[in-house]
Amino acid sequence: MENAILKPHFIDYLIICIYFVFVIIVGYALKSKMKTGEDFFLSGRSIPGWITAVAFVSANLGALEIIGMVASGYQYGVMTIHYYWTAAIPAMIFLGLYMMPFYYGSRARSVPEYLKLRYNEATRGFNAISFAVMTILMSGVNLYAMGIVLKVLLGWSMNTSIVVAALIVLVYVGLGGLTSSIYNEVIQFFLIWIGLLPVAILALSDIGGWNELLDRIPNNLHHLWAQTGSSTANAMNVEWLGIVLGLGFVLGFGYWTTDFLVIQRALAAKDMAAAQNTSIIGSFFKIFAPIITIIPGIAAIILLPKLGPGSINGSYDMALPMLIAKYYPTGLLGLGITALLASFMSGMAGNVTAFTTVWTYDIYQAYFKKNGSDSHYLNMGRISTAVGVFISIGAAYIVMGFPSMMDYIQTLFGFFNAPIFAIFLLGMFWKRATGWGGFVGVVSGTLTALILYYTLPYDYFGSSAAGNFWRAWWAFFVAFVLEIIVSLMTKPKQSDELNGLVYGVTKKVNHSLLPWYRRPVLLATLSIALFVVMNILLF
Repeated sequence: MENAILKPHFIDYLIICIYFVFVIIVGYALKSKMKTGEDFFLSGRSIPGWITAVAFVSANLGALEIIGMVASGYQYGVMTIHYYWTAAIPAMIFLGLYMMPFYYGSRARSVPEYLKLRYNEATRGFNAISFAVMTILMSGVNLYAMGIVLKVLLGWSMNTSIVVAALIVLVYVGLGGLTSSIYNEVIQFFLIWIGLLPVAILALSDIGGWNELLDRIPNNLHHLWAQTGSSTANAMNVEWLGIVLGLGFVLGFGYWTTDFLVIQRALAAKDMAAAQNTSIIGSFFKIFAPIITIIPGIAAIILLPKLGPGSINGSYDMALPMLIAKYYPTGLLGLGITALLASFMSGMAGNVTAFTTVWTYDIYQAYFKKNGSDSHYLNMGRISTAVGVFISIGAAYIVMGFPSMMDYIQTLFGFFNAPIFAIFLLGMFWKRATGWGGFVGVVSGTLTALILYYTLPYDYFGSSAAGNFWRAWWAFFVAFVLEIIVSLMTKPKQSDELNGLVYGVTKKVNHSLLPWYRRPVLLATLSIALFVVMNILLF
């Protein structure tokens, strides 16, 4: 690992500094437009659909996507692509077609606020608190990842790296709110691709191409589906049912359809069609994301042997920083580091803006000051941004206790996203679901995930990935079943109270008058077709 530390030249530092200055300027330029709470928290619902789509994907393009996915590619080979395709594409399409009309149409300012409208205050409160905790813990991942990059490539201390990154995010989000975050996420999205694509190209070229790469790695890392008939036949130690139910259905849908971090971008769209197309257009970008993450991770198996916990070369999370150190010369090194910093700051900013909105509207306004002025809540949003960033610094050190960032993140998703997905699924598509049914369901599902995590041995399911998938499934199942039982025993809301909140009670959205390239159903069909073709090619 020590050999990976480089001595960047002046031009490399100049590129990094220019990026930092630029994002702060964007935040400052947008400060004057942040006149109301809706401006700060939801960008005044005025952003074009293609911009919110890029921001939707970019907000997720943080440490999980970059460092974490490269590390998982090293561990699990081609099967890691399931985290992108199986766990994302169907869920993103479903969100756009079936769930976004309720989120956007209800005019809810956050996901917990939708739960209040659909269920009751208790359900909203539990989700708001659990989501606030999760976003701060997730934000710490990006700071930790940034610390790794700057330590390996620049020789900075972990503490210095974490503090510098946190302060930059604090400045531009605190000034420009969600709008600043969204426009910076668009810039960061393209910067990430420009800065990291050469890693995949150079690594494949060094090895001799894709076919040569597959010939030189273990056979159990070659395929997407072909080796999932048995859990012992693939490196992930999970069969196809665990992938479909645990990762694809529960964790994937649980994240993409209920996590306010990404949904907040869609709520900032200028109209219903743009809101629906946010996740659908984003799904096209998601299909090609493995090029800059999974391919370098698989290549690192050959180029950087013997990575992993306890290795003298470092953990799996070191794969991408060490590849950049191996291949990037002066100038390109600065661009590569800037791309990584952009991804981490994008992920952190996404978590911070989501935390700020939920804290201000769903916790502070709901339980501490119900009748404050709009300017009061705007100021509270800026204060909570600062608090969220500083707490994230502490959360960064928690990640160090896990084998990899992916294990850490998937564990959190199992605790928080899996049970809440059950509540949304029943709440949006079954009008008989009641307030107390939703509350009992989400609490019991969260407790199930916690009990399984702390009572079963780490290797009980065969691997950490398999354990995360199955814990998520059982958390979802318990929440789903108990909500049905309690709902059948308690009084539901009347149909007129559910208008705009539940399928079958709400008038369907009609986009027939829109041009073809703005019609959600057509775009979704094209995305699903591409998804199926790519799965067949890598079967």
